[in-house]
Amino acid sequence: MFQGAVALSLDAKGRLAIPSRHREALAVQDGQVVITAHPHRCLLVYPVPAWIPIRDQVLAAPSFDHQAAMLKRLLIGYAQDEALDAAGRVLIAQSLRQFAQLEKQVWLVGQGSHFELWSDARWQEQQEKMLALATDGLPAGFESLAL
Repeated sequence: MFQGAVALSLDAKGRLAIPSRHREALAVQDGQVVITAHPHRCLLVYPVPAWIPIRDQVLAAPSFDHQAAMLKRLLIGYAQDEALDAAGRVLIAQSLRQFAQLEKQVWLVGQGSHFELWSDARWQEQQEKMLALATDGLPAGFESLAL
């Protein structure tokens, strides 16, 4: 399970060094990941076994439904197969870096089965929105959550 948020830096070639605590879990799956775009202008980083059922579900959506077709173009169209190198780094394709407006400073955010990868600026915006939940109330499905 991937959890926690960590600030990281992309190198000059657009590679991201995956934190060592997550490398072992990814190595069990041969270090293969799929990186794709998310509608919130961040990236999704999935181990291949976790991505396959999502990919299949997206591909099963009707192509003549306008919203489904747009989501397919985003999730499948941007999807890149990548592998961790010997140093535990993964290349983030230029097209994906541009989509998410990634610069040197980024945030890798665990989401259980996968990660989100955010630009520093967009992550700070998300932090403000998350803090607003305290005054705006919890979203549907979280009403009974007790912390």
